[in-house]
Amino acid sequence: MSVVFIRAVILYVLLIFTVRLMGKRQIGELQPSELAITILISNIATLPVEDTGLPLFTGIIPIITLAALDVIMSWLGMKSRLIRRFVCGKPVIIINDGKLDQKSMRSIRFTIDDLIESLRSQNIFDISEVQFAVVETTGKLSVYQKFKNRNVTNEDMLLKGKDENPPDIIISDGELITETMDRLCVTRQWVENTLKKEKTTVKNVFIMTVSPDKKYSVIKKEI
Repeated sequence: MSVVFIRAVILYVLLIFTVRLMGKRQIGELQPSELAITILISNIATLPVEDTGLPLFTGIIPIITLAALDVIMSWLGMKSRLIRRFVCGKPVIIINDGKLDQKSMRSIRFTIDDLIESLRSQNIFDISEVQFAVVETTGKLSVYQKFKNRNVTNEDMLLKGKDENPPDIIISDGELITETMDRLCVTRQWVENTLKKEKTTVKNVFIMTVSPDKKYSVIKKEI
């Protein structure tokens, strides 16, 4: 029993390292090659855990090999457009100038149901509102609406303002995040003085956010 536990822990740590190495993507954003490698790795990792008769390296070596292969292919894809298209494919335009390209949809086996479902996920319920749409290599549909159907922006309304970064967290569950503090040019002394005004301390703060202009928000821990 202890052997299975130790094997599971080792493979768990290895899988976390492998996924971090492959990059930060959500499941729906994986390229075909990345999805294939993810499935292979998940299957390979279970074998040494389920069968203790197998050497642990029969799981570790293939996982490291596949992760290295993915990194190499990603690097080659950055250097060569041809390799990138071979591994990942290319985006396909299915709506251009407001007209649906049925031939392109058939070529990628993208059905009407797929199209309508993807549009609904972007709060578009009428296909006639779409000016341009492209199916990305991940299978996600990117949509550009017709002018009359686009959301009004501040620029459209001639509203004046300035661009600035949003507030960021400098205290998370009683711990200071020094990296964020450095980016916002916030000192520990400033934080402590600010919290004194709120009659609390760092350890008693659940979340504290600070904006670039030093506006802050404090949520205390619930007792």
